[in-house]
Amino acid sequence: MNERVREILSWYGSDCPGTLTNLVRLLNSGRLAGTGRLVILPVDQGFEHGPARSFAMNPPAYDPRYHFQLAIEAGCNAYAAPLGFLEAGVRDFAGQIPLILKANNHDALLDEKDPHQALTGTVDDALRLGCVGVGLTIYPGSAHRLQMYQEVRAYAHEARRKGLVVVVWSYPRGSGLTKEGDTAIDVTAYAAQIAAQLGAHIIKVKLPSPHIAQDAARKVYEKEEVPTGTLTDRVRHVMQSAFSGRRIVIFSGGPAVSDEQILAEVRAIRDGGGFGSIIGRNTFQRKRADALRLLDQVMTIYGEQEA
Repeated sequence: MNERVREILSWYGSDCPGTLTNLVRLLNSGRLAGTGRLVILPVDQGFEHGPARSFAMNPPAYDPRYHFQLAIEAGCNAYAAPLGFLEAGVRDFAGQIPLILKANNHDALLDEKDPHQALTGTVDDALRLGCVGVGLTIYPGSAHRLQMYQEVRAYAHEARRKGLVVVVWSYPRGSGLTKEGDTAIDVTAYAAQIAAQLGAHIIKVKLPSPHIAQDAARKVYEKEEVPTGTLTDRVRHVMQSAFSGRRIVIFSGGPAVSDEQILAEVRAIRDGGGFGSIIGRNTFQRKRADALRLLDQVMTIYGEQEA
């Protein structure tokens, strides 16, 4: 084990050896093994957005096995998906890549102002499938947020007790926020802090905009002159909000955009001290060769020193 991985493990002193072992498996897998950086392929969009919206632009992606193959060939640290997608391919690809069970999900069949998540996979499912961890979504800003926090904290406690890594998708959303507020720097930093407080080992947030949503927060940002002008500044502030960088924070790739935009964002994440990316639609919605080429470029950037 190299010093960087050993340092990261030291941040999780309350966890059992099984959880730490699974965290090492995650950090020591794929092309970025041992660097402390992570690139994860998440494919929960079929459940979250619907199959056509997720896969029609690249029809081979309707097949769950396609995503195992893509993540393995690209050298990703892990592949994350809901129960059905994992069950449909795990026997064929057992042991070839660390797996994360996305254990709660929300569908887009109704236009809800305050979304909630349903538990769709158990800790025992994750153990049965040989997963290193479980993933759970929370929606800070939703009217249901307090119930979600309680549910996720209880689930995370069980997962950690049984040796699994906990990944929290912390996505501000709901009637308590405007659309612009969903990715505001103050709200995103707050979402990272909430996930860390709930016991997440790894936190997934969206890239923050320079907008400040809360008047009370704006006064502090202005008085203390917190730098938020560049994406690198904002990533650095999100990391600061996740226990001064002592929790692993990775950033969502979001809707499909150009290669140039993705690579610019990856450089900002790297230079701001972020741990990496969890990129779904920007990979599996591209043709296979294009996705592999993009992921190669992403991992090359993360393998380089900060600018």
